[in-house]
Amino acid sequence: MDGRRVLGRFWSGWRRGLGVRPVPEDAGFGTEARHQRQPRGSCQRSGPLGDQPFAGLLPKNLSREELVDALRAAVVDRKGTVLGRLYSAEKDRYGFCSQGRNGFLSNGRNGCQKINEQVTSGPLVTLNKPQGLPVTGKPGELTLFSVLPELSQSLGLREQELQVVRASGKESSGLVLLSSCPQTASRLQKYFTHARRAQRPTATYCAVTDGIPAASEGKIQAALKLEHIDGVNLTVPVKAPSRKDILEGVKKTLSHFRVVATGSGCALVQLQPLTVFSSQLQVHMVLQLCPVLGDHMYSARVGTVLGQRFLLPAENNKPQRQVLDEALLRRLHLTPSQAAQLPLHLHLHRLLLPGTRARDTPVELLAPLPPYFSRTLQCLGLRLQ
Repeated sequence: MDGRRVLGRFWSGWRRGLGVRPVPEDAGFGTEARHQRQPRGSCQRSGPLGDQPFAGLLPKNLSREELVDALRAAVVDRKGTVLGRLYSAEKDRYGFCSQGRNGFLSNGRNGCQKINEQVTSGPLVTLNKPQGLPVTGKPGELTLFSVLPELSQSLGLREQELQVVRASGKESSGLVLLSSCPQTASRLQKYFTHARRAQRPTATYCAVTDGIPAASEGKIQAALKLEHIDGVNLTVPVKAPSRKDILEGVKKTLSHFRVVATGSGCALVQLQPLTVFSSQLQVHMVLQLCPVLGDHMYSARVGTVLGQRFLLPAENNKPQRQVLDEALLRRLHLTPSQAAQLPLHLHLHRLLLPGTRARDTPVELLAPLPPYFSRTLQCLGLRLQ
């Protein structure tokens, strides 16, 4: 079967424009999100999303060619508008590569100025990664990294292959920042590292949680470590870590969170990690007793007795399919077997990039939500503006 025909169903409703704009001067955490109530029962079984509750996921057993087609589709929308923003700054403070006639140049005041719609050159390309696609993996495994040579050729970048600068994890969806210039990639990675050290968030995730956090916003701090449990590497919290623990790989982690909207016992939450650790955001929300919807790895650590939630010992709880109550299943119009396949509702929605000069407004990249994520918001009466 033609790979493009197979992927047509996958990309239906997904390839909407990925926004690039300057950040408003008064922009803060979550300024682009609002809580707007929708009529109850607005999510119906009928219709394209109701018939395919998880539309937007990659089909199974993709070939390399089909995966390249899918990633190419994640870069260019239906109207031909470039989603991959080719961003550069000549002789700026970060030392990015200069750029030719094609692509986008940041001018500070107006954000990204569109120069040419064809993805033919330029040091940066942004795409909207589907959930379930690993960035890296074992030799022979089909990953984003493994098809970068073919993707580079598909985008007309023949001189140098793309490399990953910033990406959402396998189980999450959202923004991936690629570069065909090693110097640009290195400088941008230094920018992200410097921002983390200065506790300036550059990434904003959207998540739907099973449960509503007690506070409407705040910080989540936890020491985490990786532990090999029953053949699986799992992230485990560590209480009061010692100096020895830190030397042995325990890391103190920090995330900001803000509840944007609530409904049906769930919440739409924006998360801004200020540290980097495997499964950090999932574990942080579990510590709030509000696991991310579709978290089949860590949600079992939250127990319930007489309607009261509590944490179970992480070391004694193996990963298992997330269990949702009957009321929520009805609200989502899902059967228990469908809920067992529910994808993780964690999406890298926004990234900030530096302006050309030190005083320039940062450039904001926005990735639209996957169709299954939007369907869940509709079912729960939540809205991300």
